[in-house]
Amino acid sequence: MKADRLLSILLLLQTRGRVPASELAARLEVSTRTVYRDVEALSASGVPVYAERGRHGGIALLPGFRTDVTGLTADEARALFILATQGAHQALGLDAALGSALRKVMAALPAPHRPAAELTGRRILVDPDRWLGGPRPAADLDELQTAVFTDQRLRIRYRHGGETRLRTYTVDPYGLVAKAGTWYLVADRRGRPQLFRADRVASATVTDAPVRRRPGAELAEVWAQLRRQVEERPAPVRVTARIRRERLDLAVRILGSALTGPPRTADGEYGTDREYEADREYEADGADVADGAGDGWAVLELGYPVLPAVRQLLQFGDSLEVLDPPEARRVLADAAAALGDLYATDRP
Repeated sequence: MKADRLLSILLLLQTRGRVPASELAARLEVSTRTVYRDVEALSASGVPVYAERGRHGGIALLPGFRTDVTGLTADEARALFILATQGAHQALGLDAALGSALRKVMAALPAPHRPAAELTGRRILVDPDRWLGGPRPAADLDELQTAVFTDQRLRIRYRHGGETRLRTYTVDPYGLVAKAGTWYLVADRRGRPQLFRADRVASATVTDAPVRRRPGAELAEVWAQLRRQVEERPAPVRVTARIRRERLDLAVRILGSALTGPPRTADGEYGTDREYEADREYEADGADVADGAGDGWAVLELGYPVLPAVRQLLQFGDSLEVLDPPEARRVLADAAAALGDLYATDRP
């Protein structure tokens, strides 16, 4: 533990320059006295490290001192090569830089760790896209990156979901977030946090004005706040539907974001094919099954922001039936009737 801590101090000082002892103690989860003892141990081993007291003091290395030790463990090396498979670097234009960096890391790794790190890159693949998501529109991240890294305000022309016209906003960016294959700009607009999907930004211009972020606010906490707002947003339209068990797996994949709870089957849970056959035997014996979950059906509880959104369920045809509310049944009946009229006659 002490050796790992000494190496961590050395690398922190090498990358950060002068660091207050209190900050090192907080990062390493030890006392300030322990940090000073570790500094003495580094100095005794020949590392040119010194401490400066006072308001602007701290612990630092002598100018020009560098070490090429990586300090990477086998697990840390594998983690780096898994990170390389995630694909976010391509969107940021950093694929070539990442490959070069990993080659340098590979050269610096202790010889026993190299085979495992190289094998990890070939055996582990992370695909951030969901099934059946379809092709995603390309997002131009160049100007967004420039604003993020230069701390400049950004003027964007943006299209909200469900709208065709573009709106113009001046925003103060915190950073970019990639979630499930989709890039988002996290920014303040008029002092309030807001999410902007990068693929809906029609154009972006970096202004000459410096960014005006709220004091103390950081990207991670602003993203967490916005994510909670999205995930905890109430769905005013609650829908109960039943779906045939053989289509249940597909429905769970497609309707995942609309599901408000796990599917219910006759045995009370989202079961396996073996449980499905047991349900059939159970129902054949005449047992009562509640909530429409009998006869090879499962019950889904769904939430939608607006009533017309339930038309999403039409894709399952007669394999899915909405049980409640009656207004949702009418929306689907009207939509199905309109489809019937559309295809009632051959097209000339």
